Amino acid sequence: MADIEEQAQKRFERIVEQMAESEGITEQLKATDQVAWVGEMNNIWSRARAVVNAELIYN
Repeated sequence: MADIEEQAQKRFERIVEQMAESEGITEQLKATDQVAWVGEMNNIWSRARAVVNAELIYN
């Protein structure tokens, strides 16, 4: 169980990083418009969680 949780966390972090990069969500945006950054990151986290759940948890 811990192994799956660790895999899921690593996969989640990798997906979030990739999505943020591909969508241009940067530290500069975070510094200049925190509200927009939080909104975008919440969206990314939600989508990444759905991907991880589909790939590792529910499959």
